[in-house]
Amino acid sequence: MDPSLRSGFPYDTLLTFCAAMAFCGWMLWDLRKENKLAAAKKAALQRARASAPPPTASATAMRWPTPAASGPVVEVPTLPASLYLAEDMTDVRKIAWDEMAVEELTPLIGRRLVYTDKQMLAHVYLKQGAIVPAHDHINEQITYILSGALRFWIGEHADQPGGTFVDVRAGEVLVISSMVRHRAEALEDTLDVDIFNPPRQDWIDKSDDYLRSGKPMSNGGQG
Repeated sequence: MDPSLRSGFPYDTLLTFCAAMAFCGWMLWDLRKENKLAAAKKAALQRARASAPPPTASATAMRWPTPAASGPVVEVPTLPASLYLAEDMTDVRKIAWDEMAVEELTPLIGRRLVYTDKQMLAHVYLKQGAIVPAHDHINEQITYILSGALRFWIGEHADQPGGTFVDVRAGEVLVISSMVRHRAEALEDTLDVDIFNPPRQDWIDKSDDYLRSGKPMSNGGQG
Protein backbone atom coordinates (compact mmCIF):
# COMPACT_ATOMS: atom_id res chain seq x y z
CA MET A 1 0.00 0.00 0.00
CA ASP A 2 1.17 3.47 -0.72
CA PRO A 3 2.73 4.97 2.47
CA SER A 4 0.94 8.19 1.75
CA LEU A 5 -2.40 6.37 2.06
CA ARG A 6 -1.41 4.67 5.39
CA SER A 7 -0.49 7.98 6.87
CA GLY A 8 -4.04 9.23 6.34
CA PHE A 9 -5.74 6.35 8.27
CA PRO A 10 -7.54 7.65 11.48
CA TYR A 11 -5.67 5.49 14.02
CA ASP A 12 -6.42 7.90 16.90
CA THR A 13 -10.17 7.69 16.30
CA LEU A 14 -10.03 3.88 16.16
CA LEU A 15 -8.12 3.67 19.45
CA THR A 16 -10.59 6.03 21.16
CA PHE A 17 -13.55 3.98 19.92
CA CYS A 18 -11.99 0.72 21.14
CA ALA A 19 -11.25 2.21 24.56
CA ALA A 20 -14.83 3.47 24.87
CA MET A 21 -16.25 0.05 23.96
CA ALA A 22 -13.99 -1.65 26.51
CA PHE A 23 -15.08 0.79 29.25
CA CYS A 24 -18.76 0.23 28.46
CA GLY A 25 -18.24 -3.52 28.63
CA TRP A 26 -16.56 -3.26 32.01
CA MET A 27 -19.38 -1.04 33.37
CA LEU A 28 -22.05 -3.54 32.22
CA TRP A 29 -20.15 -6.42 33.85
CA ASP A 30 -19.80 -4.48 37.15
CA LEU A 31 -23.48 -3.51 37.11
CA ARG A 32 -24.55 -7.14 36.64
CA LYS A 33 -22.33 -8.14 39.56
CA GLU A 34 -23.90 -5.49 41.85
CA ASN A 35 -27.40 -6.56 40.80
CA LYS A 36 -26.59 -10.18 41.65
CA LEU A 37 -25.29 -9.16 45.10
CA ALA A 38 -28.40 -7.04 45.79
CA ALA A 39 -30.68 -9.89 44.72
CA ALA A 40 -28.82 -12.31 47.00
CA LYS A 41 -29.15 -9.93 50.00
CA LYS A 42 -32.86 -9.45 49.34
CA ALA A 43 -33.43 -13.20 49.12
CA ALA A 44 -31.52 -13.77 52.38
CA LEU A 45 -33.59 -11.10 54.14
CA GLN A 46 -36.83 -12.66 52.91
CA ARG A 47 -35.73 -16.10 54.13
CA ALA A 48 -34.87 -14.64 57.55
CA ARG A 49 -38.25 -12.94 57.84
CA ALA A 50 -40.08 -16.09 56.78
CA SER A 51 -38.29 -18.19 59.40
CA ALA A 52 -38.82 -15.69 62.26
CA PRO A 53 -41.57 -16.72 64.72
CA PRO A 54 -44.68 -14.50 64.72
CA PRO A 55 -45.16 -12.13 67.70
CA THR A 56 -47.25 -13.59 70.49
CA ALA A 57 -49.91 -11.87 72.55
CA SER A 58 -47.68 -12.06 75.61
CA ALA A 59 -44.95 -10.16 73.78
CA THR A 60 -47.23 -7.24 73.00
CA ALA A 61 -49.30 -7.18 76.18
CA MET A 62 -48.85 -4.18 78.44
CA ARG A 63 -46.80 -4.79 81.56
CA TRP A 64 -45.81 -2.53 84.40
CA PRO A 65 -42.34 -1.18 83.46
CA THR A 66 -39.48 -2.72 85.41
CA PRO A 67 -35.86 -1.61 85.74
CA ALA A 68 -33.69 -2.83 82.88
CA ALA A 69 -30.60 -4.87 83.73
CA SER A 70 -27.42 -3.59 82.08
CA GLY A 71 -23.75 -3.79 82.94
CA PRO A 72 -22.43 -5.35 86.15
CA VAL A 73 -24.96 -6.43 88.76
CA VAL A 74 -25.08 -3.84 91.53
CA GLU A 75 -27.38 -3.94 94.54
CA VAL A 76 -29.33 -0.70 94.13
CA PRO A 77 -32.58 -0.26 96.07
CA THR A 78 -35.63 0.48 93.94
CA LEU A 79 -36.89 4.03 94.36
CA PRO A 80 -40.37 4.38 95.87
CA ALA A 81 -43.36 4.97 93.62
CA SER A 82 -43.79 8.50 95.00
CA LEU A 83 -40.88 10.95 95.25
CA TYR A 84 -41.08 14.30 97.02
CA LEU A 85 -38.54 16.92 96.02
CA ALA A 86 -38.30 19.83 98.47
CA GLU A 87 -39.11 23.15 96.84
CA ASP A 88 -36.11 24.83 98.51
CA MET A 89 -33.59 22.23 97.39
CA THR A 90 -30.42 23.80 95.97
CA ASP A 91 -29.20 20.83 93.95
CA VAL A 92 -30.47 19.31 90.70
CA ARG A 93 -32.07 15.87 90.73
CA LYS A 94 -32.15 13.41 87.85
CA ILE A 95 -34.71 10.62 88.12
CA ALA A 96 -35.29 7.59 85.90
CA TRP A 97 -38.89 6.39 85.81
CA ASP A 98 -37.77 2.79 85.30
CA GLU A 99 -35.90 2.89 88.61
CA MET A 100 -39.10 3.72 90.51
CA ALA A 101 -41.57 1.19 91.82
CA VAL A 102 -45.10 1.19 90.40
CA GLU A 103 -47.95 1.79 92.83
CA GLU A 104 -50.73 -0.60 91.82
CA LEU A 105 -54.08 1.05 92.48
CA THR A 106 -56.16 -1.68 90.82
CA PRO A 107 -55.22 -4.65 88.62
CA LEU A 108 -55.68 -2.29 85.64
CA ILE A 109 -54.19 0.98 86.93
CA GLY A 110 -50.72 1.80 88.25
CA ARG A 111 -48.76 5.02 88.69
CA ARG A 112 -45.53 6.76 89.63
CA LEU A 113 -45.30 10.25 91.13
CA VAL A 114 -42.70 13.00 91.35
CA TYR A 115 -43.77 16.20 93.08
CA THR A 116 -42.69 19.36 94.88
CA ASP A 117 -44.65 21.78 97.07
CA LYS A 118 -46.23 23.40 94.00
CA GLN A 119 -46.45 20.85 91.21
CA MET A 120 -46.83 17.16 90.48
CA LEU A 121 -45.77 14.99 87.55
CA ALA A 122 -47.29 11.51 87.26
CA HIS A 123 -46.97 8.49 85.00
CA VAL A 124 -50.30 6.65 84.98
CA TYR A 125 -50.43 3.18 83.42
CA LEU A 126 -53.88 2.03 82.34
CA LYS A 127 -54.61 -1.31 80.76
CA GLN A 128 -57.36 -1.54 78.18
CA GLY A 129 -60.78 -1.26 79.80
CA ALA A 130 -59.53 0.56 82.91
CA ILE A 131 -62.03 3.10 84.28
CA VAL A 132 -61.21 6.33 86.11
CA PRO A 133 -64.55 7.12 87.82
CA ALA A 134 -66.20 10.54 87.68
CA HIS A 135 -64.43 13.01 89.95
CA ASP A 136 -63.33 16.63 90.24
CA HIS A 137 -60.55 18.45 92.05
CA ILE A 138 -59.30 21.92 92.71
CA ASN A 139 -56.04 21.14 90.94
CA GLU A 140 -55.48 22.28 87.36
CA GLN A 141 -54.63 19.26 85.22
CA ILE A 142 -52.73 18.71 81.97
CA THR A 143 -52.99 15.20 80.53
CA TYR A 144 -50.54 14.16 77.81
CA ILE A 145 -50.97 10.73 76.21
CA LEU A 146 -47.62 9.16 75.36
CA SER A 147 -49.10 5.91 74.04
CA GLY A 148 -52.56 4.41 73.75
CA ALA A 149 -55.81 6.37 74.04
CA LEU A 150 -58.23 7.59 76.71
CA ARG A 151 -61.90 8.52 76.29
CA PHE A 152 -63.06 11.39 78.53
CA TRP A 153 -66.57 12.39 79.55
CA ILE A 154 -66.58 15.99 80.73
CA GLY A 155 -68.89 18.01 83.00
CA GLU A 156 -72.42 16.66 83.36
CA HIS A 157 -71.55 13.77 81.03
CA ALA A 158 -69.02 12.41 83.53
CA ASP A 159 -71.76 10.99 85.76
CA GLN A 160 -73.94 9.87 82.85
CA PRO A 161 -71.46 8.65 80.23
CA GLY A 162 -73.06 8.46 76.82
CA GLY A 163 -72.37 9.60 73.30
CA THR A 164 -70.73 12.93 74.19
CA PHE A 165 -67.04 12.40 74.89
CA VAL A 166 -63.52 13.41 73.90
CA ASP A 167 -60.94 10.86 72.73
CA VAL A 168 -57.32 11.75 73.47
CA ARG A 169 -54.71 9.69 71.65
CA ALA A 170 -50.93 9.40 71.58
CA GLY A 171 -49.33 12.79 71.02
CA GLU A 172 -52.43 14.72 72.14
CA VAL A 173 -53.01 16.84 75.26
CA LEU A 174 -56.15 17.53 77.30
CA VAL A 175 -56.24 20.55 79.62
CA ILE A 176 -58.76 20.32 82.48
CA SER A 177 -59.49 23.42 84.54
CA SER A 178 -60.02 23.42 88.30
CA MET A 179 -63.24 21.77 89.52
CA VAL A 180 -64.27 20.47 86.07
CA ARG A 181 -65.79 17.03 86.58
CA HIS A 182 -64.45 14.26 84.33
CA ARG A 183 -64.40 10.49 83.80
CA ALA A 184 -62.01 8.42 81.66
CA GLU A 185 -61.78 4.98 80.10
CA ALA A 186 -58.71 3.37 78.49
CA LEU A 187 -59.54 2.38 74.92
CA GLU A 188 -56.25 0.46 74.77
CA ASP A 189 -53.17 -0.01 76.94
CA THR A 190 -52.16 3.56 77.73
CA LEU A 191 -49.31 5.55 79.24
CA ASP A 192 -50.70 8.86 80.46
CA VAL A 193 -48.57 11.73 81.79
CA ASP A 194 -50.48 13.98 84.21
CA ILE A 195 -49.32 17.35 85.50
CA PHE A 196 -51.13 18.94 88.47
CA ASN A 197 -50.92 22.35 90.08
CA PRO A 198 -51.00 22.25 93.05
CA PRO A 199 -50.08 18.60 93.70
CA ARG A 200 -52.91 16.12 94.27
CA GLN A 201 -52.91 15.73 98.04
CA ASP A 202 -55.18 12.67 97.86
CA TRP A 203 -52.62 10.99 95.59
CA ILE A 204 -49.89 11.78 98.09
CA ASP A 205 -51.69 10.57 101.22
CA LYS A 206 -53.46 7.76 99.30
CA SER A 207 -56.98 8.90 100.19
CA ASP A 208 -58.08 8.67 96.54
CA ASP A 209 -60.72 6.03 97.27
CA TYR A 210 -62.66 6.78 94.08
CA LEU A 211 -59.72 5.59 92.00
CA ARG A 212 -58.99 2.48 94.06
CA SER A 213 -62.61 1.38 94.53
CA GLY A 214 -63.96 2.38 91.11
CA LYS A 215 -66.78 4.41 92.69
CA PRO A 216 -67.38 8.01 91.53
CA MET A 217 -66.27 10.80 93.85
CA SER A 218 -69.07 12.89 95.32
CA ASN A 219 -69.57 16.28 93.68
CA GLY A 220 -67.36 19.02 94.99
CA GLY A 221 -64.55 16.67 95.96
CA GLN A 222 -61.30 18.40 96.83
CA GLY A 223 -59.02 15.42 96.15
